[in-house]
Amino acid sequence: MNVAIIKYNAGNIYSVDYALKRLGITPRITADAEELRAADKVIFPGVGEASTTMNYLREHGLDEVIRSLRQPVLGICLGMQLLCRASEEGDTECLGIFDTEVKRFVARKHEDKIPHMGWNTITEVQDGLFTPAEEGQFVYFVHSFYVPKNPWTAATTDYILPFSAALHRDNFYATQFHPEKSGSVGERILKNFLTL
Repeated sequence: MNVAIIKYNAGNIYSVDYALKRLGITPRITADAEELRAADKVIFPGVGEASTTMNYLREHGLDEVIRSLRQPVLGICLGMQLLCRASEEGDTECLGIFDTEVKRFVARKHEDKIPHMGWNTITEVQDGLFTPAEEGQFVYFVHSFYVPKNPWTAATTDYILPFSAALHRDNFYATQFHPEKSGSVGERILKNFLTL
């Protein structure tokens, strides 16, 4: 299987690469438009800041490449947020695959720590990226911004308030959590994506 990881100024490309190699897949890490369009599956990882990352994607023409992809695409963490219409982080216009806005977490009580970091459960999982086996399982999060629940929410997590742990629209799938850092559950979710 030909799996491509979008190469750009993101922080967690190599942990995704390593997770795929554990599953027996050697992905191609590339920013080449033709290689990305020719791949069976594309992963759009991300750790970083929304506005500088969107600027980088636009400067390198990757924004249009991502929008043009027709095979299954998996956005992870910042990758999921950049697939939305806009983000409050840096007041950023994003890719617009999901017509929803990324919001900044606001603490409601003293013990609310931001960023949301650590293990939390996913619920209300939808077909596609998930099977019923993932309902109520723990996965690993680290983020200060969140996507509210919306028509494309494919899984939910509750931290400060209920929000989208995953999204799905057409061939685009996305997780706010890091499947590559979520142990056997994350490995299963990556396998689910690879078998779509």
